[in-house]
Amino acid sequence: MPDGDWTIPQLAVTVDLAVLTIRSDQLQIMLVERGIPPFQGTLALPGGFLASTSEDIDAAATRELTEETGLRAEHLHLEQLRTYGAPDRDPRQRVITVCYLAFAPDLPSPTAGGDARAATWMPVDKALHKRTTIAFDHKQIITDALERARNKIEYTTLAATFCEPEFTVSDLRKVYEIIWAQPIDPRNFHRKVTGVPGFLIPTGDRTIRHGGRPATLYRKGPATLLHPPILRAAPHGR
Repeated sequence: MPDGDWTIPQLAVTVDLAVLTIRSDQLQIMLVERGIPPFQGTLALPGGFLASTSEDIDAAATRELTEETGLRAEHLHLEQLRTYGAPDRDPRQRVITVCYLAFAPDLPSPTAGGDARAATWMPVDKALHKRTTIAFDHKQIITDALERARNKIEYTTLAATFCEPEFTVSDLRKVYEIIWAQPIDPRNFHRKVTGVPGFLIPTGDRTIRHGGRPATLYRKGPATLLHPPILRAAPHGR
């Protein structure tokens, strides 16, 4: 474009949070009921506008998380998912949002605050159901968050983030099965995860909480990447 033939567009910046946890043996996502227009009374991801032009985006994400849900970022694995900027994604004005993805084990019930009238956990498959109305483009963001989670646990140790501090290989396998929505062969899984250096550290204790023979308890080790990766089975027809 020639010099002097354009103007700086007026944009607003928001942050949104896709917070995933496992509750009642289901992968669930945190949603809030919007207390203000647009989409007042409709479910949406927690989030909001930057408080000022000087607020850091990461700081805005942690602030919105606490204000709208009562949860604190230090208890979560938090990372940027992607930026969404379709011109018509917000009816008020041109809004660019930076979405964050968070993982954590069995989080407590959120407490609504800020612009949120209520906060709740919802199974991801229910949130993505065609009959469920989600504000803005947040259903697409949830879809992207689910796929990111499914991909990341193939090559990183983040699946252990969904477990309690001490867990069995069966507990970890269940996390994979819930996130991938497919069964996993127990013996192959045990061999793979215990063969990754630094992934699982034995605590020296055993448990019989699942019944049967005592199972070894582990904690997450220092490893962050899985080599080789643990790959999910391809869906039928893929």
